[in-house]
Order: sequence, then structure tokens, then C-alpha cells
Amino acid sequence: MKYFGESMRKILIMVDDGFEDSEFIYPYYRFQEEGYAVKIVTPEGKKTCMGKHGVPAISDLSPKEVNIEEYDALVIPGGWAPDRMRINEDMIKIVKEAYEKGKVIAAICHGPQMLIEADVLRGRRATCWKAVRTDLKNAGATFIDAPVVVDGRIVTSRFPNDLPYFCRETINLLKSLKQ
Repeated sequence: MKYFGESMRKILIMVDDGFEDSEFIYPYYRFQEEGYAVKIVTPEGKKTCMGKHGVPAISDLSPKEVNIEEYDALVIPGGWAPDRMRINEDMIKIVKEAYEKGKVIAAICHGPQMLIEADVLRGRRATCWKAVRTDLKNAGATFIDAPVVVDGRIVTSRFPNDLPYFCRETINLLKSLKQ
């Protein structure tokens, strides 16, 4: 598929039951608005996950079907889903591969739990929901209480009110890497 004469750019969003609805919906549509094809991966693949407030997210892929090379970024919404996903080795493997391949990784709220589990925050600055702060610090990261923190190719935010900053800075980072 082509977009303005280039290969289609892609974003992968990682969810499971109990994701924070707005932290899925806002990036899902915002990245499409920027011209990205957005795909959804869930631990079981090819299923409908339900957000905390009843929003459905229909999976396109299982973890084993993901080729991270095809994606520009990995987005991890918060809610209860990251705590569920972080015990799934295949989902953690996606995060580790995205990090190793230099992909942009954007995690909001409880999303950094996936980054903690993949051990990619050591020595970095990041932010998260207040209940995850101690975990983030114990993982070797420096917690910054700000709407968005960008450290290298990792973007983190605290909660739904930060979504405009989260998406803007992720998009800006993606654009800067294209140049």
C-alpha cells in the first residue's frame, strides 16, 4: 500500500483487556490522521479486547505475526492491560525487538510497565502514572513528573490529560527521524 508515493508508514499499538480507552482511541486516530496505517496486537491475536470503559479494540495480529521491522513505532496505552501483557513473553519480546531495532516506543500511564519488564529504561528519563513511579525508579530510570518525557526514541506520559503532548511529541520524533 502506498501513501503519497512512499511505502505506507505503520504504527503498532499493543493492547489487552482493560486498556485505558482514551489512551488507545486518541493515538489510534491521531496517527491515522498523520498518514500511518495503525495495526493492533494482542497477546492472543485475532480477538476483541475491551477497554476499561467498554471501547472495543479488534486485534489485527498475534505477537508471533509481528515483524517489528515493518513498523515505525510501537505505542503502549495504559490502564490495566500493561500489567496483564507484561507476563506474556511474546509481548515483551516485541518491546525488546522494537528497542533493539531503534524504533520509536511511546508508552503512557501504566504503559511503561512493559518497558520496565523489557528492561529498556535503565539509565533513561521517563514518566508514568503515579502508581508505577516506584517500579520505574527500581528499574533504573529517573522519574520526571511532566506531561511528556522524550529520551532518545522513548516517549512517555502520565495519564489521559497528557495525550495531546504524548501524540505531538511522538509525531515530532517520528518526523525528525525521517529527515
